[in-house]
Amino acid sequence: MKFDMLVIGSGPAGQKAAIQAAKAGASVLVVEQVARPGGACVHRGTIPSKTLRETAVALGLVRRRSAGAFDLKLPDDLKLASLMTRLDEVVAAHQKFIGEQLERNGVERWHGRARFVTPNLIDIRGTDGNASRVAAKFVVIATGSQPRNPDDVPIDHERVLDSDSILSMAYLPQSLVVIGSGVIATEYACTFSALGVQVTMIDRSPRPLAFLDEELSNEVKAAFERDGGTYLGGRTAKVIETEGGTVFTTLDDGRVIRSEKLLYCLGRVACLAGLNLDAAGITPDARGLLAVDQHLRTSVPNIYAVGDVIGPPSLAATAMEQGRRAACHALGLPLSSSSQLVPAGVYSIPEVASVGMTEAQVREKYGHAIVGRARFEELARGQISAIEHGLLKLVCDPEERVLGVQVVCEGATELVHVGQVAIIAGWRADAFVENIFNFPTLAEAYRVAAFDVCKQRAKRAA
Repeated sequence: MKFDMLVIGSGPAGQKAAIQAAKAGASVLVVEQVARPGGACVHRGTIPSKTLRETAVALGLVRRRSAGAFDLKLPDDLKLASLMTRLDEVVAAHQKFIGEQLERNGVERWHGRARFVTPNLIDIRGTDGNASRVAAKFVVIATGSQPRNPDDVPIDHERVLDSDSILSMAYLPQSLVVIGSGVIATEYACTFSALGVQVTMIDRSPRPLAFLDEELSNEVKAAFERDGGTYLGGRTAKVIETEGGTVFTTLDDGRVIRSEKLLYCLGRVACLAGLNLDAAGITPDARGLLAVDQHLRTSVPNIYAVGDVIGPPSLAATAMEQGRRAACHALGLPLSSSSQLVPAGVYSIPEVASVGMTEAQVREKYGHAIVGRARFEELARGQISAIEHGLLKLVCDPEERVLGVQVVCEGATELVHVGQVAIIAGWRADAFVENIFNFPTLAEAYRVAAFDVCKQRAKRAA
């Protein structure tokens, strides 16, 4: 069989590549090794973890917004599946939408494993063991990533788990050690802590999410510890062992941490095994990733790679745009210049979001930064919504142009887009003062932060 485009993987990057190509009139085949579309994003990653997180957040909100009148404590022997009923509905709805969208656009879907024979010929082995050979003018590799599981870590998916198996636990554990402090580690640590699990995070970084603006990551750390969590920074796990129903984690300082479960969450690796990339003429780099040019092309001109297989930022939103742009380039469709202004969101508790330059980056480039701050607990909507902590930073250059926005509070991943538009439009901070915001809203924080910038201007002028 022949297709204009073959897409390997049906996660966010693969979906958008396939749909864009199909909308342009190309014949498209998507090959997915699991029966349902959506990839890890839908079945093991973004959608499941965020859905469980919403349950944890809702329980905390009921307690805070009722001033403690309703303290919904979960039973010690609670089955994790009891919290996942809605998750099944969300996942089913999302995969149904993806499947219908692909079908509506005329994209053909096969369940099987793809293996290159040449850059244009691919064998697809189905679940029945039979193989079909497909010819494709263009190929898009969008196979995603999987947890990095070192040989010296006894991951058995029962006591010692990774981010793919953590939600398969039968019961909510009493205690959980999380190795790592990156995005996935922090999101799960915050979620389980909010559900009443005694969580201990261990990492060499002094604080979780250390790649973020320091004020924001410190806010997350403080919230995690207020919720009962423990963060052990500057430490590494030397030995992880299981005995009976207990996990023993020995740290580099000799301390031993006992827990019922352990989540190992230090890095992910691209899913490239079995693709027979040698036959396509492609060699992964030293980090096991696929190198691409500005058009998402690999070293083989008709083969593109998008999403986690090409490395950071490894965001679903970025992967979607990469898939779309790869399909457009392959088919010769017009493309505007790609925006480098990509918002990032972390679904910790509370959420963290950032777009544009940080305070440190502005100081380095311009020699000075003007930063306006707004605290959400000081806003009427913050008080009404029981948002007791949180911060919005408006980062400006010496001429008070908005160059960056960082937010930490529940809803930060939505709020950050206001700042994104302001940066794109080239606004100065005054624009937030001169325009009206609904009251009471959390978005009013932009106006408060802008007033803070104006106050600093007045002080400089005095």
